[in-house]
Amino acid sequence: MGELSKLPNIGPVVEQQLNEVGIMTAEQLRETGSRQAWLKIKAIDDSACIHRLLGMEGAVRGIKKRDLPPEVKAELKEFYNAFK
Repeated sequence: MGELSKLPNIGPVVEQQLNEVGIMTAEQLRETGSRQAWLKIKAIDDSACIHRLLGMEGAVRGIKKRDLPPEVKAELKEFYNAFK
């Protein structure tokens, strides 16, 4: 396990996928943002789900995905639905 799996919500599978799309560090994830990172993962794994997107947003913010503000969850759900 590397640096990314030390972030909240990021397990070994998501870390591996992030690495595959060129995101190797927490800083790179923050710079890329959860939406763009999710789109990159979606390009290599069509099963990328809303929970992965929420998890990465939580990781960017340093919190568990369940602690994301409701308005952020709603915005991410709208974004996700645009790419389903």
